[in-house]
Amino acid sequence: MFSSLWTAAPFRLILPLLLLLATAASGALAAAGDYTISGELKKWHKVTLTFEGPSSFETDTLNPFLDYRMEVRFSNGTTSYLVPGYFAADGDAANTSAVSGNKWRVHFAPDKTGTWAFEVSFRSGDFIAVSDGAGSNVAGIDGKSGSFAVGPTDKTGRDLRTKGRLQYVNRHYLRFAETGEYFLKQGTDAPENLLAYEDFDGKFKSDGISDNRIKSWAPHRGDWRTGDPVWQGSKGKEIIGAINYLASEGLNAISFLTMNIGGDDKNVFPYLIKYNDNSAPQTDRTRIDCSRMDQWSLVFDHATERGMFLHFKTQETENELLLDGGDLGVERKLYYRELIARFGHNLALNWNLGEETNNASTNQKQAWAQYFYDHDPYNHHIVIHNGSNHYDLLGSASRLTGFSLQTNQQDFSNVHERVKNYLSRSANAGKPWAVACDEPGDASYALRPDDDRGNSHEDGRKNGIWGTFLAGGWGNEWYFGYKLHDSDLTCEDFRSRDDFWDYARHALNFFSTFKIPFWQMKNNNALSSAANDYCFYKWGETYVVYLKSGGGTRLNLTGVKGSFEVKWYDPRNGGNLQQGSVAAVKGGGSPNLGSPPHHVTSDWVILVRSTGGGSSSGQTITPVYLLLKN
Repeated sequence: MFSSLWTAAPFRLILPLLLLLATAASGALAAAGDYTISGELKKWHKVTLTFEGPSSFETDTLNPFLDYRMEVRFSNGTTSYLVPGYFAADGDAANTSAVSGNKWRVHFAPDKTGTWAFEVSFRSGDFIAVSDGAGSNVAGIDGKSGSFAVGPTDKTGRDLRTKGRLQYVNRHYLRFAETGEYFLKQGTDAPENLLAYEDFDGKFKSDGISDNRIKSWAPHRGDWRTGDPVWQGSKGKEIIGAINYLASEGLNAISFLTMNIGGDDKNVFPYLIKYNDNSAPQTDRTRIDCSRMDQWSLVFDHATERGMFLHFKTQETENELLLDGGDLGVERKLYYRELIARFGHNLALNWNLGEETNNASTNQKQAWAQYFYDHDPYNHHIVIHNGSNHYDLLGSASRLTGFSLQTNQQDFSNVHERVKNYLSRSANAGKPWAVACDEPGDASYALRPDDDRGNSHEDGRKNGIWGTFLAGGWGNEWYFGYKLHDSDLTCEDFRSRDDFWDYARHALNFFSTFKIPFWQMKNNNALSSAANDYCFYKWGETYVVYLKSGGGTRLNLTGVKGSFEVKWYDPRNGGNLQQGSVAAVKGGGSPNLGSPPHHVTSDWVILVRSTGGGSSSGQTITPVYLLLKN
């Protein structure tokens, strides 16, 4: 399909110098004929190729989103990726609000150093963007080829470009490709309309439909830092500041809908005009707002640099049959393709097929997942949210790699068992899902604000955070309910739950700081004699017991040899491991682990770890992914 690479002699002479200039500074452009390469040419960084192609505009009769298909093959040795491209208007639409131009763009996140060759396939034809048809070649760009050199990453700290791509590896946890570290998350599930932001382009802000829900994110303007991204002069500071704040609290995930035009908010979608419920003619959902998508991309890229996992919720239950009646037709394929092309280069994300999905058939859900599997070159994590239980998608029945769980108890008391249910069912089906509880609590209140918290913070800590982690789940994203201020739809200030974020950070720090091999552990609460507790263990090596009400317990070490140290961790205040009344126990029988250092009726975590002589002693433990609080 592709012609031989890099045949023009003049380009061979000038490209090394230009690539050197591009590598020297972030965002520098290396001109090469009628395309440019921008970004830092480093492993795991976003590298952007922008081509001069056919002139078009967002509402052109020859639809630039549907009737052209640009794909770029990137190759380095035996490694090869086919990455979809997209129409980028004038190439600077985030700042110019352009609706027309001749720029066509592809983003790539290289996973190897060395020389990457590329070659472009650019075809035109009716609906070709969502079909496998050959179409007609677009002269001057189809078959264009080149190469560029990629060096090692130089990033540190929270920046995910030092960790690599987060991947599903046929286990209950996701792993970073560069470091081999496994990932645990704590973050926000609310507001679901995070992207209903006044500084994004589009008529959604003034069309008379839910305009009262447009966000300014003003409380976070002071969290923006010099050097952070903005557009059109000074726009974007508030939403960028919101991400900075969450990162400063040690959180590492954000969740957001990318289409809710028939749902609760009706202000978030990639199209030029929103679909006005069922009372107006259907809007053409094959016309993308280039400038708003570029502005979204600035936010997502910044989140990646700040260490944030991106939870793309592609639809909510009110929208699940909106595109093509739920089938995988032209509208849905194009929607998915645009998400992949514009945002798929980000390193840590999942595609959520739908929030509270209830009405789609098994065949429809399978087709959605299959499309992401077939067209996302990076094979990001694919999940779905209940609604229905989705047991029909377990094992080889679908391309799902995990589950996004919603619960319904005000005290979060069913989180632990619900997480265990999906972990067990998926393992028994032969394909272990990575399961997160992404909407713990009831619909009305869930995680309440600090100034009207009730028992939600304590219950959330005990039953939500630790209930998920010690079941074997990989984390939580916190829902805010709808009955109090800063709700699931109205929140503009993440500091409304500032006190609770400390509990989330303390939990992440426990697994990170003390190198708990959670990816090798499983749940068995019966190993601890205390009532209503959790026990998570790697047999003969590491045991983590969570006591919701303090006190003490006995740990069943029958058949286990060797000695074990006993330490206590305070989930309320974090910090170092502490010494209780018993410093060490021996394997065999059910030794008493003693009592906590203080506050004997409060919740505590007990870490029981082999000090030698056991059947599993001496095993090397891979370090855990740690996101530090600023």
